[in-house]
Amino acid sequence: MNLIYSLIDTALPFQWLSPVFMKNAFLAIIVACPLFGMLGTSVVSNRMSFFSDAIGHSALTGIALGVVFGIRDVTISMIVFSLLLGFAIISVKIKGKSSSDTIIGVFSSTAVALGIVLLSAGGNFAKYQKYLVGDILSIQPEEILMLVAAALILLSVWVVFYNKMLLVSMHSVFAQSRGIKTFLIEQIFALLTAVIVTVSIRWTGLLVINSLLVLPAASSKLVSRSTGRYTLLAVIFSLASGITGLALSYQFNTASGATIVLVNAGIFLGCLFTTIIRKRN
Repeated sequence: MNLIYSLIDTALPFQWLSPVFMKNAFLAIIVACPLFGMLGTSVVSNRMSFFSDAIGHSALTGIALGVVFGIRDVTISMIVFSLLLGFAIISVKIKGKSSSDTIIGVFSSTAVALGIVLLSAGGNFAKYQKYLVGDILSIQPEEILMLVAAALILLSVWVVFYNKMLLVSMHSVFAQSRGIKTFLIEQIFALLTAVIVTVSIRWTGLLVINSLLVLPAASSKLVSRSTGRYTLLAVIFSLASGITGLALSYQFNTASGATIVLVNAGIFLGCLFTTIIRKRN
């Protein structure tokens, strides 16, 4: 890592990047933000922003189960629980008769309540409140490698399944008529979202993780006229807001995740005004 730190000092000689913990946070942003941008386009296109929010908030239950079963690294229990929850939500959504937002709401509220009950009963709730707001400044090099692994998994799935995921999001019935296994594709999307969200929550915070996914994609959708441009701009917006928000949080001593979300919101408003002006002209 010393070589990478030296390269950062040479290429980006900014004061806010001087501390080692800021370099680690910067590297995490460089890896995580493209993940959020790419995955966010699928979340927005599939109208599943509530789903990613449910996965994020249910992380408390994964933590609680890890504590109950004595798992040292609660990230493992969080990932396992999020995968099970994602699979259950999509299965009931496809095979059930209720609307998707109702199904997600039922699973989400139940999971959150269960997590709070288990943690509060064991007297551990205060100990794990840090997951609510996250702390990207505490990320370590080995955890950055975990984000890199998640990025490689996402890219692999993206290359293999992107066209099918896009068709399913546009018209699931037509996709099924073309021989696409929509249940499998939706499950892949759900499980991928669950893993990315859960891996990132420790540093972003479960209260803002959904915003980091949705806002860059929503901004890009306002000003894009093709799927390629849609994805590219979502990644650019996510990276720009991540780096800017990290620098601002250092300057003003604010929570990094929330500051990045506010920068994202500013970009969204800018894209919205741009769209309004275009329509008037």
